[in-house]
Amino acid sequence: MAIDYTKRPSASTPPQAPPVNLSKISLTKDAPRISLSKDGAQQGVMRVNLNWSANAQGVDLDLGCLYELSDGSKSVIQALGNRYGSENSPPFILLDGDDRSGSNTGGENMRINLAQPERFRRILIFAMIYSGAANWAAVDGVVTMYPTVGAPIEVRLDSAVEGARICAIAQVYYAEGGVHVSREVRYINGSQRDLDAAYGWGMQWTTGSKD
Repeated sequence: MAIDYTKRPSASTPPQAPPVNLSKISLTKDAPRISLSKDGAQQGVMRVNLNWSANAQGVDLDLGCLYELSDGSKSVIQALGNRYGSENSPPFILLDGDDRSGSNTGGENMRINLAQPERFRRILIFAMIYSGAANWAAVDGVVTMYPTVGAPIEVRLDSAVEGARICAIAQVYYAEGGVHVSREVRYINGSQRDLDAAYGWGMQWTTGSKD
C-alpha cells in the first residue's frame, strides 16, 4: 500500500516546548508497562518528545518510529528520507522537524493520533545517533510521551552502551480494546534494517540521506 508523506514542516514554525508537569510516570525495568485506557478514557493525539544534551557536541540524534497499521501497511517515520508522515491521514503519525544539534529547547516531537486507536497494530518508537560518536551515556537523552489523558510517561536513555547507533525506546500497541505502552530501551548495533529484523517488521530498506 503506497503511503503519501507530507512535506517537511516549515522551519519558520517555532517548536512547542514541553509543558511543565510535576507528575511523571517513569517506565523502568521493574515497571515497564502502562495502559493508556484506564477507566475508559478516550485518547486523542499523543505527543512524543525527544531531548538530549547540547553538551554532546557534534551529535545529531533523531526521533522516529516503525509502524504497522491494522490494514497491514507498515513503514517508518523519520527525518532521514523526509518521511515526516501525516497526523490526520494514514499513517496518522507526524514528525514535526529535525533538531540537528540538541540546542533546540523543544527537542524533536512526533504526534501520534490515537483518536481511533484500533487503526494501529503497533508502533516502535526509536532514537538514532545519525552523526557523531555513538556514545549514549554522553548524549543523556530522554523521551517523554504526553497522552491526552493521564500523566506524561518518561523513558531515559541512560545506559552506557557504546557503538550501537539505534535505541528501541518503547512500543505503543492496541490490544484488548485499549492502548498500551511498553518500555524497550534496547540498543541495536546497526541500522534501521537491523532494528526491523530485531522486531520482525519485515520491510525492504534502501540507503537514504538527509537534505
